[in-house]
Amino acid sequence: MGERRAIVTGAAGMLGSQVLLDVPDGWEALATVRGGVLPVELGDERPLLGGVDLAEPEDVASLVRWAGDFDAVIHCAAYTNVDGAESDEAAARRANADSCEVLARVCAERGARLVMVSTDFVFDGTASEPYTEDAPTAPLGAYGRTKLEGEERALAAHPDGCVVARTQWLFGPRGKNFPGTMLALARAGRPLRVVDDHFGSPTSTQALAPALWDLARLEAANGIYHAACEGRASWFELAAETFRLARLAPDLTPCTAADFPRPAPVPAFSVLNCARLADLRGGPLPTWRDALAAHLESSP
Repeated sequence: MGERRAIVTGAAGMLGSQVLLDVPDGWEALATVRGGVLPVELGDERPLLGGVDLAEPEDVASLVRWAGDFDAVIHCAAYTNVDGAESDEAAARRANADSCEVLARVCAERGARLVMVSTDFVFDGTASEPYTEDAPTAPLGAYGRTKLEGEERALAAHPDGCVVARTQWLFGPRGKNFPGTMLALARAGRPLRVVDDHFGSPTSTQALAPALWDLARLEAANGIYHAACEGRASWFELAAETFRLARLAPDLTPCTAADFPRPAPVPAFSVLNCARLADLRGGPLPTWRDALAAHLESSP
């Protein structure tokens, strides 16, 4: 078999850019971005198509003609402004649900696999144990509703070839992320109050990207998978570990989410049980502490 091809959407983003850097042997990645260009470290010679509206069937048809034969789509593009979705749910739905259905239909027609990235926000956060893939969904806000709708519509349109990867609390070397924000504030001498009553699994794009490629290439992959680093933490614990690894000692105190009200409701506990993905891949993603250490070592 010759080289296989995957289209990576949202290729200029924090996750999509990492997926482009981690192309496995035997595969070629074609990149799409809605606007702008790829980060410079991804190289100028990578096949790239810009200006694609993935919720528009005619744009996706043009993408397919440009791409030629392809075996998979790794769909990283999304509307990720959680608070903004509350005031513009239509825009969030277009990016998070309409695009998934359009891509799923195209992949079904072409016999290609669709790997779509979803979120812990499909849950309401009332659990006390990590959520499994079959746990009842009950999104609290517009962002979670549109991401869940995207899952449902994509799986319905391409039941034999759509794989959903739910992840959470992402950080990576390109794009705005929580550890980077904390370090910048600490180095500016700012006192910090960080939420200590919301819990999840901080996940590195450098750990997640290879798992997404496995979901694209492994024939046994099907349905929904939870894909996050091992372990759990509060935002305060994530900040504290970031400072410990960076050898910084800022003025850091815990607070509650109620101290920082925001437009969008957020699940208080959204740790994901990733055993199904670990069984498929022969092992789990690294712990969030190890992933954070690797991230900080590789970041400028």
